[in-house]
Amino acid sequence: MSLTDILSPSDIAAALRDCQAPDSFSPKKFFQISGMSKKSSSQLKEIFRILDNDQSGFIEEDELKYFLQRFECGARVLTTSETKTFLAAADHDGDGKIGAEGINLFICR
Repeated sequence: MSLTDILSPSDIAAALRDCQAPDSFSPKKFFQISGMSKKSSSQLKEIFRILDNDQSGFIEEDELKYFLQRFECGARVLTTSETKTFLAAADHDGDGKIGAEGINLFICR
């Protein structure tokens, strides 16, 4: 399964266009534009599984900086500031990584 099986390719493209400039990425806005904020819990878990590059059950800081590239191969890498802000917002237990439940809570807030 791929992200385009769950999310509209045009919505993904619009979300990526919105954050092309460095330090312009807003997770909440990206989730809204891409359509992720409207998906069911089971769909969000599948999206998380796809985004979890090493299939560890968590998205760590090293994986998070490549978040946009999981949606489109040529997308930019998140800046250090964007990565740290995203991680801090979605890491509900402070362990330095985001679990599927943490990302679901963050997206649905």
